[in-house]
Amino acid sequence: MKKLSILSAIFGLSFIGAASAANITIYHSPHCPHCHHAREFISSTLIYEYPELTVTEVNVMEPANQEQFQAALKKCEFESGGVPVLVIGDKCEQGYADFMQDSLRQHIEADMTDEQKAVAAENKKAMAADAEKFKSEHADRIKAISEFSVAAETAQQPVAESEKKNSPQGSTVWFWALLIVLVAGLGYVLARGDNKKK
Repeated sequence: MKKLSILSAIFGLSFIGAASAANITIYHSPHCPHCHHAREFISSTLIYEYPELTVTEVNVMEPANQEQFQAALKKCEFESGGVPVLVIGDKCEQGYADFMQDSLRQHIEADMTDEQKAVAAENKKAMAADAEKFKSEHADRIKAISEFSVAAETAQQPVAESEKKNSPQGSTVWFWALLIVLVAGLGYVLARGDNKKK
């Protein structure tokens, strides 16, 4: 039993550091004032506070995006098709008002490490002290926001599949899979050794 506990501890430790900031998908309409306010808060504040954050904007007025929007509404269990709809990790919010800002931050931080939260807190302080200076020093963060397009997504799929196989993230998946197999094999050998001793 002691060996099983050790194996569990090893397996649990293998996932430390795997947490990261949740990504945001925002479903919006160009004619919606609340959507504009939500997008402004995300693009002028959140992407600077959270360096790992990525944002995907989906214009629900584009007919090609309706299928994805309906799937999000179903996932979030929202009855109305009102926008904005923000999907942050496994959390959903519908609508936007300034009082929701801390709630959105909590959703983003749900799976973050303490170190990532500390960086976000420092970034938030720096933004409060001099937002324009901080933004100019981190101007590349605007690249964290992308507009979803079904046509672009379809055109990119074959390339994306080959990139996944060769990407560092794809290598990480293989590493974790190999580690899990090795830990399981070690557990089998240890358990088998215990059975032979009896």
